[in-house]
Amino acid sequence: MTSSQLLGISTLGYLVASALYIATLIFKTKKSGIAASVVTLITFLVQTVGIGLRWYESYHLGFGHAPLSNMYESLVFFSWAIVIFYLILEVKFNNRLIGAFAIPFAFISMAYASFGKGITQEISPLIPALQSNWLIAHVITCFIGYAAFAVACGLGCMYLVKSSAEDKPDAGLIGTLPGLKVIDDIIHKTIIFGFLWLSAGIITGAIWANSAWGTYWSWDPKETWSLITWFIYAATLHARFTRGWQGKRIAWLAIIGFLSVIFTYFGVNFLLSGLHSYGSS
Repeated sequence: MTSSQLLGISTLGYLVASALYIATLIFKTKKSGIAASVVTLITFLVQTVGIGLRWYESYHLGFGHAPLSNMYESLVFFSWAIVIFYLILEVKFNNRLIGAFAIPFAFISMAYASFGKGITQEISPLIPALQSNWLIAHVITCFIGYAAFAVACGLGCMYLVKSSAEDKPDAGLIGTLPGLKVIDDIIHKTIIFGFLWLSAGIITGAIWANSAWGTYWSWDPKETWSLITWFIYAATLHARFTRGWQGKRIAWLAIIGFLSVIFTYFGVNFLLSGLHSYGSS
């Protein structure tokens, strides 16, 4: 079995897991929640093997590089990072309903990697700009941050849904969601986690840029939008610490911040040209 087949199975697995988590939210059945966790864990393991096998296949083809070099591979790793971060949250907070707002992001990422226009699944040699030991450090740190922000966005949506029915006597299925203070606290901690990793990603990227292009910062569109995203989350944390912002304000900022992440990730690659344009290949 090839890595592409295993990763294709992972796409289907995350679709099933998403459906089960949503079913748990709607029908409030414990069995579907347990099934969702089991399917997510098994799919995660399959995906992990698929990523490892793709790495091995690159060596077999004579290229020998980590599977983090193009849009397809980055989407796969993005999905993988979202799932491992979510599974940690599920264990820590013992609440499977978060999965209904987090795992769909993993499925969408894998589905786009599999069926997105212009995305190739072929393993190809690294272009000269990517032939650096900083590749793994930069991509991993950035995408762990992106994964945390994706989950924070899902939690922000959860908070807004929960708050919309908080004053209603019969909240129905929404009443089964965690309390607003709990969701707010998880959003805050998730953003801090993502912010630290994004900061590390920008730093490693600057070091890599200096070794590849002779400058730490060139105001390339990807660099510029990464900085914009960093400032959005920095402002969010600043407002939290100094102004005491919480609740809906932080929930909306978590969503807005992730929209900036999406543009940094996709919009820059497809709409703007620059030193990072190879990311779309």
